[in-house]
Amino acid sequence: MPSHVHAIIAFSNTGKSINTTVSNGKRFIAYDLVKRLKEKNSNLILNELNNELNNTEKKEGKIHSVFETSFDWKECRTEKFIQQKLNYIHWNACRGVNKLVDLPEQYIHSSAKFYAIGEHGIYSVTSYMELRDIDLTK
Repeated sequence: MPSHVHAIIAFSNTGKSINTTVSNGKRFIAYDLVKRLKEKNSNLILNELNNELNNTEKKEGKIHSVFETSFDWKECRTEKFIQQKLNYIHWNACRGVNKLVDLPEQYIHSSAKFYAIGEHGIYSVTSYMELRDIDLTK
């Protein structure tokens, strides 16, 4: 989605909280995104990311604001719940005022094509089914 990301993520127990893990991921993605924008001289976008900073962030020396600090997560413990979330994620691009496509598999940033016909889109997808028997608590 142009304004947000939906994902189903599995990771092994590192002793770190989900908040720390997601925060670190967002930080590294933001650094890479800003680096690529600078390489492409995308000053308009970089200025927009700078304008999103509040006064406290500016005083702390922050230059760009790529992600909101908060996020919403749901723990997926059952296959039924995962299927429900995948369905929501896949159809999200087909709904609302910012409707992007007619069918989920048409949205290039979605895993819907993989789950519908087994073909990867522009991103490689690991099916949640492959993770069912892996002990991620270790």
